[in-house]
Amino acid sequence: MERKGNDINQKPMDREFANGNNSNIQLCACSCNPHTDKLNSYDWLADLPDNADADEMVEVMFKPPRKGYYLNSNHLDLAKGDIVAVEANPGHDIGTVTMTGRLVALQMKKANLKPNVEFKRIYRKARNVDMDKYRESKAHEHDTMIESRQIAKDLGLEMKIGDVEYQGDGNKAIFYYIADERVDFRQLIKVLAERFRVRIEMKQIGARQEAGRIGGIGPCGRELCCSTWMTNFVSVSTSAARFQDVSLNPQKLAGQCAKLKCCLNYEVDQYVESLKQLPSKEITLYTQDNEYHFFKADILAHTITYSTDKHLLANERTITAHRAFEVIEMNRQGLKPMALTEDGEPVVVESKDLLDQDMITRFDRNKKRNKKSVKPARHDAESKQQSSAKPAQTPPQQANQARKQQMDHKAQNNSRENRKPHSKPRGNRQRPNNVRNSTGNN
Repeated sequence: MERKGNDINQKPMDREFANGNNSNIQLCACSCNPHTDKLNSYDWLADLPDNADADEMVEVMFKPPRKGYYLNSNHLDLAKGDIVAVEANPGHDIGTVTMTGRLVALQMKKANLKPNVEFKRIYRKARNVDMDKYRESKAHEHDTMIESRQIAKDLGLEMKIGDVEYQGDGNKAIFYYIADERVDFRQLIKVLAERFRVRIEMKQIGARQEAGRIGGIGPCGRELCCSTWMTNFVSVSTSAARFQDVSLNPQKLAGQCAKLKCCLNYEVDQYVESLKQLPSKEITLYTQDNEYHFFKADILAHTITYSTDKHLLANERTITAHRAFEVIEMNRQGLKPMALTEDGEPVVVESKDLLDQDMITRFDRNKKRNKKSVKPARHDAESKQQSSAKPAQTPPQQANQARKQQMDHKAQNNSRENRKPHSKPRGNRQRPNNVRNSTGNN
């Protein structure tokens, strides 16, 4: 669309098309908003010639995370970002084209859609009348959700309506809800249809899907994975936390959806492979001086800490997994090594007291400041060179040098006293004759 003169600030129709949970999030013809990026696949076949005409199927996305595949029976010239009116039951719906060409067939296969199913069609590109009706329908979504929650509460239903999506023509509304148990919402559908005068469709989603629709910031400081890139949710069990030696604290393991965090599954396979290279926790190591029990392990570093007490950390020894297997093999042969650590390896016992790690007065300010003027850098450099050039002195030499300096200092003081002029004692001084005594008579 060309922009002329004062129309430079006007937005074309496709840029005003709002999608997603927030009506202020805008879609353009070339890209999608951040809340829908996770639903878009990179079309790596787009540069091939005649790619758009290779397949009649087109991927169309509606309010995230809903999208479908439609037949381009009218052979419209469609590109990614175009807003189209598609067939719906009843009426029509408004969506955005997210993919065309050869890659659509692979996406349909990934979604487990059979090719022999009769697909709905794309009617046309959206007109101004279609967009006006679409905006009018979308403006009622939030108020409908709040009112439907109150209706469900009055009916005593154990469910939560998380979102409402109106169809593009306003003839149908989809209510997304979550519930722990099965809910009989037949009476609810009657009340909602009578209240809003639209066709009602109830769709149950999980707690993870609801968190993805709402969004938020995780404890890692980043946006939630379920709202940015995750589309398929895999069940997470507490065994994933046990394999990674994570504390089983429900407050730390649960995400904003009150379920176990999805990120627990990211590295669990690597931890399982590393655990295979460590000895069993139940094996006790015997040496000539003591017996050691498993206390903790650094799985990725392949180091194990043993203690002489089963329940407390006492006489800890941290060894590698290779050394642990060596001791286990020696114990099987009836031999006991001299020590748990390898021969010649020093035992470093780290202090567990925080006060022993550093001085507690390291943050105190030094109140006595040196008021002397700072010497130029040149003199400092010369003094450092002179000090570095001097050879190291032994303690007897240092003592002799100190005595010599003391004797030189005394000699200098004596020479200063000898240079002073001799003066007569004050008591032997004679007053001139012309000076009268102040206490005497005239």
